[in-house]
Amino acid sequence: MSFKKVKVGGVTLGDGQIAVQSMTTVKTSDVERSVAQILELERAGCDIARVAVEDEADALALKEIAGRVAIPVVADVHFSAKLAVLAVENGAGKLRINPGNIGGEREISLVADCLKAHNIPVRVGSNTGSIEPEHLARYGRSARALVESALFNVAVLEKRGVENIVVSVKASDVPLTAEAYTMLAEKCGYPLHLGVTEAGVGDAALVKSAVGIGSLLLRGIGDTIRVSLSADPVEEVYAAHEILRACGLEKDYAEVVACPTCGRCRYDCIGLAKRVSERVRGVKKRCKIAVMGCVVNGPGEAKGCDLGIAGGREYCLIMEKGKENERVRAEDAERAFFARLEALLERK
Repeated sequence: MSFKKVKVGGVTLGDGQIAVQSMTTVKTSDVERSVAQILELERAGCDIARVAVEDEADALALKEIAGRVAIPVVADVHFSAKLAVLAVENGAGKLRINPGNIGGEREISLVADCLKAHNIPVRVGSNTGSIEPEHLARYGRSARALVESALFNVAVLEKRGVENIVVSVKASDVPLTAEAYTMLAEKCGYPLHLGVTEAGVGDAALVKSAVGIGSLLLRGIGDTIRVSLSADPVEEVYAAHEILRACGLEKDYAEVVACPTCGRCRYDCIGLAKRVSERVRGVKKRCKIAVMGCVVNGPGEAKGCDLGIAGGREYCLIMEKGKENERVRAEDAERAFFARLEALLERK
């Protein structure tokens, strides 16, 4: 984790907790749609929402948007110091800028002075599409180039007295991303924003993000994450929490373990597992639920669970705390299991 702490609204980066981020996909000046999407992200478990600020209308809309949501809103601004300042003055909880494209000395100083006056943090960094030509010429498209580019941008702001900084070095290549963040963590004490950029679509994007982000988190690198998917941003939030859970960094949730099934399975184990997972998504309670395919290994595998089911040809076993609690006909199993699941979730 980082040595420095940065506050983004009510969220502290660098305190050992990993904050989950996502970004809206609607025009920011469309206040109603922007608020609706951020509220949906909140319900999914998002800690910080980022919005694109492309024009004055977007910047001015931040005032109403920030006032109607609970989580801090980050303004993503490029090519305009004026818009960056306007976004901060209208309630942005944090800026995402690239000093290299915000303007010259005067414009960068203008943004820096605004950040200091409002005590607002800023994220800077690099990705493989924004490395300065001099770093590309010296290091090529490499982890070193990403890190040197990010640190160069950090230094631009530090020179002007800005200290509330979050840093990122993203690539769509997983090994390159992991190498760059590992190198950056050794050189930088600021909180790090993790992500595999332009990860893509579907399962491939999820796997790339899980491997890239997860491998870094397991080594204690990273303070906030975004899973970049070409999908509904809510799916990014769900995926981020699954990564945190797989890394053992999030405990307060309902875990579902399920059998991969085989030729012995005689009931809809896969379907039941999916329906159970959907029911407990978003539940903030530490418990473990097992959906097993047959009675050969199912009862033993479910022993460490709060609630479990194992199927047979004619009947299913329902277990609580590893002990057989009820034997029901296969056709009645799902109804009986969900009744016990609801009771478990209601129990304090």
